Amino acid sequence: MKSILIRDTTREERERIVHQALWGACGIDCEFCSDCDNRGGGRTETLYQDYIDGKREIREINEQFRAPLVRG
Repeated sequence: MKSILIRDTTREERERIVHQALWGACGIDCEFCSDCDNRGGGRTETLYQDYIDGKREIREINEQFRAPLVRG
């Protein structure tokens, strides 16, 4: 598997990575989902825009997103 780090990817590759990860596996079974256009919860790629723009790694974005959910 090719690296998904910003330094190893182009913007176009990062857009494809985000798209495939978030929508590629989507079977449009939205019972528990609220992060895409299908449910009106906003566009998920907005969450990963900093990665697409080369500002923050996916890991950093995921850590920030999960931080309020971690008890401890």
